[in-house]
Amino acid sequence: MPTSDTFLPEIIQSTFFSGYTIFNTVVYSLILVLFIIAIIRMFKKIEIDPKSIIFSLIPFIIWGSSTRALVDNGIYPKTVFLITPGLYILVGLTTIASLLFCIYLYNRKNIDYRYSLFLIGVILTIPNLILIPHLNIQAMFYVIAAWLIFTCIFIAVGFAWDLFKDKINLAIISAHMFDASSTFIAVDFFNYSEQHVLSNAIYSLTDTGLSMYILKIIVIVAVIYIIDQYIEDETAKGLLKLAVFVLGLAPGLRNFLTLAIAT
Repeated sequence: MPTSDTFLPEIIQSTFFSGYTIFNTVVYSLILVLFIIAIIRMFKKIEIDPKSIIFSLIPFIIWGSSTRALVDNGIYPKTVFLITPGLYILVGLTTIASLLFCIYLYNRKNIDYRYSLFLIGVILTIPNLILIPHLNIQAMFYVIAAWLIFTCIFIAVGFAWDLFKDKINLAIISAHMFDASSTFIAVDFFNYSEQHVLSNAIYSLTDTGLSMYILKIIVIVAVIYIIDQYIEDETAKGLLKLAVFVLGLAPGLRNFLTLAIAT
């Protein structure tokens, strides 16, 4: 069903604002690739390591994910900039503007851009947190427990495999285990359905959200390995890792908060 209050032509609403399809998933993927290329150039110009802000971006991810969760539960209206892809555009542009402002402060006032960026994200997130009406502690516990189990497994793997001795790599796989855990608990225990095209196809074959762990482990471990082994440009390597981290944590937090608020 088309989103209300978008003021966009019917064909655009039905194609890009009415759930995930193979077509719009491909379009979003192509846009993401172009966006990453542009951001790599930006990072080269401002001369900072993308990995240095990975944890500073967590409040921005919480801001975007909590906004979507509040939309899912009817607290915010469904408008063009509060759902996919509009929300990604809003959060992305706001984050870039905030980063550039923090770099300016760093160059002029020697204020650490990592901390100022984190603070801006926290300020943006506070109104959403205030508006959360209630939380289902049981649902939250299930997700966090499942996430911790798989994260601890990869911490243990790190003692034998150098790939996960790296804190950034561990953070990436942990973010995706959080996404898998939120999907597993929501689908298997609270009768939610998977929305993304590939994930839904795999779920249809296995009839359990546990399949998300298998998918995530195979794909994300392979991606991290390829980035570490075959990407020589440090800026590109850092930005790709940052992007993979966000692609895990953002949907995971959205699922987690939507489930916690609704149940």
